[in-house]
Amino acid sequence: MTGQDWLEKDFYAALGVAKDADAAAIKKAYRKLARQYHPDQNAGDPKAEARFKEIGEAYAVLSDAEEREKYDAIRAMGGGARFSAGPGGAGAGGFEDMFGSMFGNSGSRQGFGGGGGFEDILGGLFNGGGGAGFRSGPRPQQGADLTTSVTLPFRQAVEGSEVALEIEHRTIKTRIPAGVRDGQKIRLRGKGRPGTGGAPAGDLIITVTVGPHPVFTLDGHNLRVTVPVTFDEATLGAQIEVPTLDGQTVKVKVAPGTPSGRVLRVKGRGVKAAKTTGDLLVTVQVVVPQNLSAEARKAVEAFRDATAGTDVRGDLMARARE
Repeated sequence: MTGQDWLEKDFYAALGVAKDADAAAIKKAYRKLARQYHPDQNAGDPKAEARFKEIGEAYAVLSDAEEREKYDAIRAMGGGARFSAGPGGAGAGGFEDMFGSMFGNSGSRQGFGGGGGFEDILGGLFNGGGGAGFRSGPRPQQGADLTTSVTLPFRQAVEGSEVALEIEHRTIKTRIPAGVRDGQKIRLRGKGRPGTGGAPAGDLIITVTVGPHPVFTLDGHNLRVTVPVTFDEATLGAQIEVPTLDGQTVKVKVAPGTPSGRVLRVKGRGVKAAKTTGDLLVTVQVVVPQNLSAEARKAVEAFRDATAGTDVRGDLMARARE
């Protein structure tokens, strides 16, 4: 942006604030207008897009104390847009002649030609040097990243869900992918705070919390479930029914002699993601009966007597001495 641009553009009017407005008032006005004219709220509206750009340009200057001071000085010396052009065309008899007269050129435009001119003079005024020291408008600066969080019920986390997030007076809708983990962070490019000077916007980082389920747990794209089995089912073998997350059941074979803690895998009954489908991992838990009838106790005692020569802890003791 050139000094001529600053003469022609009234940034205070663009934001609808007074020239003596403080930083808080400027920020408040910018947020209100940015929310009103944001492209997400005015898709396909070129006028709103242009207005949003104008608002951002004005805020970039007025929110920077150094830039605002330069802008105010240029506007004060230039007397506003009335010096933007004279009767002889752009610049003729206008602000450059006026500045030439002020700095000893008696109204002549000499000194504004070639590599010098209006911006060189202002560079000397504000930075003690030539035009190379004068910045034409604010430096481009990428927008800041923003953070937020969302909590999903277990089933929505497994199946995926669309959520609406309120971020700095904007509503952002996004799809949380199936199988998202508790504590996982999701980055949405370009959905953070808008950049200045044409720089890109920052990102939005979402931290996901997954609510617990009374039966299932997530393990990557796999679902885990612990299923109780009786002593005789684990010892003799059995076919049992196991619940699935969709409310159905699946039959699983428990082999004879299955110990407590063994994991059985049911293919394709886990999380269905875009590129893969997980499994259902069934952990067998042998249940020890708490109350035995007299007949059942006799049966267990008979089993004990029949297996009296078996030392189930013998291998443990041997390995412990290594």
